[in-house]
Amino acid sequence: MKNPIAPGSQAEQVGRLLLAGALVLFLPLLPFGHLLLYPFVILTTWFHEMAHGLAAMLVGWDFQRLVIFPDGSGFAESLSPSDASPFKRAFVAAAGPLGPTLVGSLLILASGRRRSWRPALNALAVALILSTLIWVRSTVGVVVLPLVALVLIGIARSNRPDLERFALQFLGILAALSMLRDWNYLFTESAVIGGRRVLSDTGAIEAALVLPHWIWAGLITVISALAIGASLKRALSQDGRTRR
Repeated sequence: MKNPIAPGSQAEQVGRLLLAGALVLFLPLLPFGHLLLYPFVILTTWFHEMAHGLAAMLVGWDFQRLVIFPDGSGFAESLSPSDASPFKRAFVAAAGPLGPTLVGSLLILASGRRRSWRPALNALAVALILSTLIWVRSTVGVVVLPLVALVLIGIARSNRPDLERFALQFLGILAALSMLRDWNYLFTESAVIGGRRVLSDTGAIEAALVLPHWIWAGLITVISALAIGASLKRALSQDGRTRR
């Protein structure tokens, strides 16, 4: 007879992560699955566009607004000087596709330490609310993002540790795998957003740094895979150390 999986064990942690990944990948295939996943699609767009905006602020540009469309696309608008260096332009462009990877990695890492579960959920909720008040300028964003924040606050206050950890794992995997949803966008030079054809993020990097957009797309993919792999390994090892 096989031994049952012990609560809190590494095997249980792996199982929960696999369940989170399965939900992200297969929920859209179920009846009403797209509807259930829709708020989180908007959330991953927020990760992406906020990364653009914050990167713009880091290089001294003026982050003006964030717009999310009903189809899940969006843009972050910032004012940059006409003589901005190509490296700054490339940095701001690359921040978008790397933003969900960074957030996903941090959420997965947080899921490995129990004392981080509630603070991580609350911090994400506060960031959603503040960014909506300051930068978000679209109906979808103004409605959906605060609702997601309220759900996160409710989970953090639920006194259900397993739910808190699974929420972090689900959101971390969701952010990490959002690149699959944006795969065509990542490997294309331009795209139609809000009815206008614009350079994709990798297309903007190509315009700034010359090398073809598909090289930058491949590099971003490798960096993202390494970051997520490292965060999963670290989270599981942290989980193991808390039991000894």
